[in-house]
Amino acid sequence: MSSPHDFDFLHGEWEVANRRRTDFLAPDSGWEEFPATHWCRPLFDGAANIDEIDMPHLGAKGLTLRLFDQERKEWSLSWSSSRTGTLFPPVVGGFDGERGEFHGDDTYDGKDVRVRYVWADVSPVSAHWEQAFSVDDGRTWVTNWTMDFSRSRPSAS
Repeated sequence: MSSPHDFDFLHGEWEVANRRRTDFLAPDSGWEEFPATHWCRPLFDGAANIDEIDMPHLGAKGLTLRLFDQERKEWSLSWSSSRTGTLFPPVVGGFDGERGEFHGDDTYDGKDVRVRYVWADVSPVSAHWEQAFSVDDGRTWVTNWTMDFSRSRPSAS
């Protein structure tokens, strides 16, 4: 069951190796790779956090707001891009052990998509995140973005 401290590992500063598909819906499309820097700050005594990722290769920054629902014992994760300044629909879920899985609905390129985020291989010095889209209500998934986090300096938390 998830807890308000599931994302404590993420607090602090990170270097991020990004790998993303050139077409988010095409399983055979190529990959582009680029570096980024990331920071995360806890709020609400750990039951929330906010982060920013700087991706100069894309000419953009991203922001995630994570909130832990104390009653439902689950997280909602809302993403925003500096390109739009709006929040995308949230993905909701939690951790089972050291793996977190979060799902939501969105649109991409005019198509309705089911969205899945996965956090895995979490440690004090590294973590893995991936995003996948499904156009068939979760029967099949196209993993279209991965991030491998490595600690750029020791976390303050």
